[in-house]
Amino acid sequence: MQRKVDVIIGLVRPLAAAAKQATSTIPIVMVTVGDPVGAGLVESLPRPGGNITGLSVMTVEVTAKSLQILKEAVPRASRVAVLQSWVGRSPVAKEVESAAQTLGIQVQIVVAQSPEALDEAFSSMIRGRADALLVHSDPMFFLHQTRLVELAAKARLPAIFSASEYVRAGGFMSYAPNFLYNFRRAAVYVDKILKGAKPADLPVEQPTKFELVINLKTAKALGLTIPPSLLARADQVIE
Repeated sequence: MQRKVDVIIGLVRPLAAAAKQATSTIPIVMVTVGDPVGAGLVESLPRPGGNITGLSVMTVEVTAKSLQILKEAVPRASRVAVLQSWVGRSPVAKEVESAAQTLGIQVQIVVAQSPEALDEAFSSMIRGRADALLVHSDPMFFLHQTRLVELAAKARLPAIFSASEYVRAGGFMSYAPNFLYNFRRAAVYVDKILKGAKPADLPVEQPTKFELVINLKTAKALGLTIPPSLLARADQVIE
């Protein structure tokens, strides 16, 4: 590293991975990284080892739970498109397929590796007769959240997203950790490291609070009635 920095913040997995590749000595604090063990960033959550620690977002578990919530909101859904930015299967994909089998759902994996590929991705969902959509957590998708929400609305696909910002932009639902909490906790990690703590000795934290956000206006536009039991569990309802 040419610049003399004391700590590097790795907001998401690609940034944390790039930082790890660049240095094995400067402490790195993750903020919203899914499955850091599977990604090879840390040895384990309790004892990360090396120069990386921080916060995980439990992508695998959250995604499977999101599929369950989506089925509860849209009981008629028998085929769900799953939008991801990578080619091939991953621990997340395996967990989704397992959850789908339990729920009696067929999964259609759709890949969009660039913003330009999003239109064709939704055309593929329509050709595949998807009844609903699950959007994986991904920095590129987040940056183009408005476009994703518009495409889902145009295709009339009830979609569950990985952050509440999508729902505030007009998306149907989201189920995700409280990312603001992660950023606040990341500051605590930075403070500890600057005071002498070693990343290898600081356990990786997993989220303890998850937020379900539902947009009733979007539900109405899609002709959906949200079950009262699901509304009662929502942390925020947008009307």
